[in-house]
Amino acid sequence: TAAGARMSGVAIYRSVYTEEQFARRFGGSTAEEKASQVARRRCPCSGNAGNAGKRFWMKRLPFLTWLPRYKLRRWLIGDIIAGLTVGIIHIPQGMSFALLTSVAPIYGLYTSFFPVVLYMLFGTGRHVSTGTFAGISLMTGSVVERLVPHQVGWNTTNQEDPELEKQRISVASAVTFLSGLMMICMFVLQLGFLSTYLSDPIVKAFTSGTAFHVTISQLNTMLGLRLPRFTGPFTLFKTLASLLGALSMTNIVELIISLICLGVLIPMKEINSRFRQKFRTPIPIEIIMLIVATAVTFATSLDKRCNVQIVGHIPAGFPSPQMPALGSIPSLIGDTVAITFVGYAVSVSLAMIYADKHRYTIDPNQELLAHGISNTISSLFTCFPSSASLATSNILESAGSHTQAVLACINITSLRQMFLQFQDLPELWRVSRMDFMVWMVTWLAVITLNADLGLAVGVVFSMMTVIYRTQRADCSMLGRASNTEIYRPVGENSMCHEIPGLKILAYNAPIYYGNKNFFRDAMSKLIGLTQEKVKARAKAKRKMEKINKMTITTIENGLPRPACSSDKDTSPAGSQQERIQSVVIDCSSIIFIDTAGARLFVQMCMDCQKADLWVYLAECNKEVLKVLTCSGLLDHLRPEQIFVTVHDAVVYLEQVKEASTQKSTTIWV
Repeated sequence: TAAGARMSGVAIYRSVYTEEQFARRFGGSTAEEKASQVARRRCPCSGNAGNAGKRFWMKRLPFLTWLPRYKLRRWLIGDIIAGLTVGIIHIPQGMSFALLTSVAPIYGLYTSFFPVVLYMLFGTGRHVSTGTFAGISLMTGSVVERLVPHQVGWNTTNQEDPELEKQRISVASAVTFLSGLMMICMFVLQLGFLSTYLSDPIVKAFTSGTAFHVTISQLNTMLGLRLPRFTGPFTLFKTLASLLGALSMTNIVELIISLICLGVLIPMKEINSRFRQKFRTPIPIEIIMLIVATAVTFATSLDKRCNVQIVGHIPAGFPSPQMPALGSIPSLIGDTVAITFVGYAVSVSLAMIYADKHRYTIDPNQELLAHGISNTISSLFTCFPSSASLATSNILESAGSHTQAVLACINITSLRQMFLQFQDLPELWRVSRMDFMVWMVTWLAVITLNADLGLAVGVVFSMMTVIYRTQRADCSMLGRASNTEIYRPVGENSMCHEIPGLKILAYNAPIYYGNKNFFRDAMSKLIGLTQEKVKARAKAKRKMEKINKMTITTIENGLPRPACSSDKDTSPAGSQQERIQSVVIDCSSIIFIDTAGARLFVQMCMDCQKADLWVYLAECNKEVLKVLTCSGLLDHLRPEQIFVTVHDAVVYLEQVKEASTQKSTTIWV
């Protein structure tokens, strides 16, 4: 209809405000009022002190918050089904990821139990399943192999030397213990924000890259080969070269077992994924394959007749608490920092995804405490490092002796979702090519170097892209849309026009030591400010000052009006529209400025003054204005030249210009 086609209008009538005037009229609470409010909050008689202890414990023990509100009849059945489903998945996954950690499969079962119970008490993620994670297990396994290497030989038995196995799990537990302590220290220092430095492209590229490492590392087990595990850079290529050199020694029986397992696991995984909405619980194909493989191996004695590698005896019950190998901690610090950072970032990222989906919030700092306590205490029960698991968390949220070849196949098929992340690359390219570059660089670094080094390269490259974008930010010229107070870049909006004699600049980045020269060059180019022009104009201005010694500046309505002389070129209100007379800098996108940037900003204002350009600032945030003021800005600009909005500055200049055309403001004495 015609009425629906009409645009709504906005009509506002108010005074022009400088920052000083606005603060006087609409300023916040005084210092005395703020001090009084703080005192009332801290006063014991206010009642807040009595609740402080309760709030503290409710925050540090989240189960005290959700447990009293638990809807027993509505939620219990679904939670039991989901718990049993995830528990069944944890059994084969924990045992298979223990192989990545280079420890016995039984320790994967322990790692799938103790951290889960502890996270339930301290964690804030309601749909996160903690336990074994491929990337963390692979990184921990590299540390174990470096300190306690395998004894490789074609005549080695299926069972490791008990003393060697004890050393290996002691090292893995020491990594867990140290990782837990690091997280607790980070919690004390409130460093939960550090997880933000692992952006979504970095996390996805890292998990996809580690999926390749996991797949290649399991090929020797699937082929029945007993090869050394390589560590350090170029691990993937070293492993491939070793595999190619030993292909002639492949155990045909284990290869057939692997192919059969893959032929069953991959289609069943796809069925579970496609029909997840119809199935109340996914088909536990992993545990079924383990049961079938165990029965076949036991019935046919494949380990003795065909030299098939088996897990062997799995002890019953829980392990007795014991201290990890604390003496090895000095040699673990560097690797543990990377493991801690990755484990926490992946866990928090996964928790935030489900929190956003189900409309609740998590506390990143509390997550540090939860995973710190989980790892520290679990290390006493021979567990290797744990974190949130993508596969089991997905099942948890949606659910409402064995042969080692089978475990290797379970490892590979459990990485399905990580490999599918390549499908996101076309969309990422369309949305942000810079993020696409971060993804590719991280992935290639993880593949080429190693998981920890690749992650470090990804983080550094991501930070470099941020620095690059701030250094190369645009300094745009703004124009006003006709009959509005809206200002947009003239290069992008054909119907926005510049105001004659006035340049409005907007710099869309912070100003700091790394980009201050770019800011200076961009601003100088737009207003045509060069050192030659500054010197020439300053010389001409000094000459005119000698002629017009009696020219003064008048004050109207509390705002200064620039002086006008007989030389109209020296006034911002002059009638000449060709020459730039005033510059308004829109500071709304300058989120911060450091001392180096502030000194250059003040110098630019001085150069503009020497070139007879009047500078006005608009929309400065409090911190930016504070730094500029402390750097001497008000020695060259009056407070009346700093406005609340760009439109306030423009309206003031237009009023000055209009008034100057109606009457002379020069008084001759």
